[in-house]
Amino acid sequence: MIKSTYDKFKTNLPYIFDIAKSSENEDVFCKLIEDYSKNIIDDEKASELQKKIASQFIVMLSHENSYIYELSKNEKIYIETFSSLWNYLHLECSRCSNDLFEDLYHLFSITEGIFKDSNYSETKLLKHMKRWSIGIEKEIKERREQRKEYIVDLLIKKIERKASTSRYQFQEGYTYEQKYNKVLEWWNDYRFHLAMAIKSPTELNLFMDESLSTKTMRVLNRAKNKKIPFFITPYYISLLNVEDNGFDDKSVRSYILYSQSLVETYGNIKAWEKEDSVIPGKPNAAGWIIPEANIHRRYPEVAIMIPDTRGRSCGGLCSSCQRLYGFQSEKLHFEMDQLKPKETWEKKLSKLMDYFESDSQLRDILITGGDALMSSNKNLEKILEAVLKMAERKLEANKYKDEKFHIIQRVRLGSRLLAYLPVRIDSELIDILSKFREKGSKIGIKQFVIQTHFQSPLEITIEAKKAIESIIKAGWTISNQLVFTAAASRRGHTAKLRQSLNSLGVVTYYTFTVKGFEENQEVYSTISRSMQEQVEEKQFGLLNKTQKEELISIFEKSPANKLTDNLNTFIKKYTLPFLPTDRNVINIPAIGKSMTFELIGIDKNGKRIHQFDHDQTREHSPIIDKMGKVYIVENRSIVSYLNEIESMGEKASEYSSIWKYTNGSTEQVFELFDYPDPGFTPTKSITNYKDK
Repeated sequence: MIKSTYDKFKTNLPYIFDIAKSSENEDVFCKLIEDYSKNIIDDEKASELQKKIASQFIVMLSHENSYIYELSKNEKIYIETFSSLWNYLHLECSRCSNDLFEDLYHLFSITEGIFKDSNYSETKLLKHMKRWSIGIEKEIKERREQRKEYIVDLLIKKIERKASTSRYQFQEGYTYEQKYNKVLEWWNDYRFHLAMAIKSPTELNLFMDESLSTKTMRVLNRAKNKKIPFFITPYYISLLNVEDNGFDDKSVRSYILYSQSLVETYGNIKAWEKEDSVIPGKPNAAGWIIPEANIHRRYPEVAIMIPDTRGRSCGGLCSSCQRLYGFQSEKLHFEMDQLKPKETWEKKLSKLMDYFESDSQLRDILITGGDALMSSNKNLEKILEAVLKMAERKLEANKYKDEKFHIIQRVRLGSRLLAYLPVRIDSELIDILSKFREKGSKIGIKQFVIQTHFQSPLEITIEAKKAIESIIKAGWTISNQLVFTAAASRRGHTAKLRQSLNSLGVVTYYTFTVKGFEENQEVYSTISRSMQEQVEEKQFGLLNKTQKEELISIFEKSPANKLTDNLNTFIKKYTLPFLPTDRNVINIPAIGKSMTFELIGIDKNGKRIHQFDHDQTREHSPIIDKMGKVYIVENRSIVSYLNEIESMGEKASEYSSIWKYTNGSTEQVFELFDYPDPGFTPTKSITNYKDK
């Protein structure tokens, strides 16, 4: 018989249970917990972990029975963590979720010395990594070829139904074999996949061989009724496993199958990063004056630009997208013809370039969307040409300035199409990228980056591999950002993704905790799990100083056509499982990316309440000095998270150390991603900024 949490306190934690029973009220109980914690801190026999959690209790008690302002929701939150525990143990009843008491039970188990740590080893990591398949494995390729045959047959029927309105039509009199071969030819044209994208739950189920459950279809039909876009290309649907056995595709599948929480919340989604709410000409939440809503900005050195092109769409809608509010407002959407640049775009583009040119601190431009590579080659070339001319003018203007502005040193294109639709990376695009790099290198631009997003090793296909090789040979670095969803957070999955991407010459950049609004509750992985992955799994790839210098030299000095080979030689030389160049972070409203936090309480639903500070390793907007601490309530409890991954076949015992991660510090940026020395001392003065 499984013991209740109450019985576990009574049996395994008798001291905590007894003082709760003997305390006449919650204030007395809190004082006794404080004394108990101080005694552990002073106890020479106590372990470092016991002292750490006892110190955390002191921090939590300092916030007990007080209000904090939760920034993401703009709400006051009352903290009564230990008061709730007293009520539960003293009165044997509570209005709180049992998840709260389970979390406290595990924390007290640590201070009492009965906590069983996982003792995670490299042997365990390698074992866990072997569970996850890569899309270029023989068995998976064979399964997907069978899926492709089925999908091609459905596409033939779809084309026949919409022939009068489609640019992809069969000539009259074509036999089935001729139609089949024609679709195979079109399969290598990215525009074909966009034109044939799946846009409804019924069609999605058809292309998934009617494998979706009644419950899933009910959720998807509700999503359709709430006007949540469906847009899944035939290529991407071919990556999924529709059979009961075979490879585990949950980390991919959860990106296109919307959750109940997303459906319920859609229509009321707001920008998680407060600075993404832009009123042209006025300072945003980070203090930056923005000329147009096409620019998002939170840091002095970098600006995000979203063009008024097809770049405001994507190769598919990711269920955990950070810009769901943009799709909700229909600023971002999938009606491709409506996204063709209007005449006003040329003037707006010029205005955006003027803004970049006039900025004293800007040196990094990230062109994204949507998706930067959804723009046509012609429009993308125009944007890059405008960036080149702006960067050249900025460099030239510095000759006549006493206080020199930062010059443009890094240009990035944000795109998930390498995973969603890799046939988009055609020879014309590669030629554009090669020429931009050649010209940009002459005017101070040193770093050319495709910032992509592979969520799973299953997304690494022959087509994706070819796209990656082409981009690297064009002289661009490819860095990956993983969103640490529940499915992607399973033991060894992130490590296997790092390993698989590294083998192709791709470096990892960020491992993002999912933002904590309710729409992402079912895909959310807790911050404690991200810290656990960082400390226990990522550590087995850590590099010493000499190895870091050698790795950076490989990227800086290798000929483009030798980079991947040199990288693999380096990994083999040092017997590394992967290169841990990414940082585990979460985007915090108004202060940017951070993982500097500590636990200050647990709410009635068992969700941990964290106090965050900004990333001390990088420059920030001056407004950061006025913000102080930021408080965030997580989107689910640890119990809820463990239940979620257990439903996927995981064993909670493999994650037993998750409870002990109650604080963290943001990792240092890997040196490869540092900005180059400009060769002069830039001005400290800041333009385009105003304190609010």
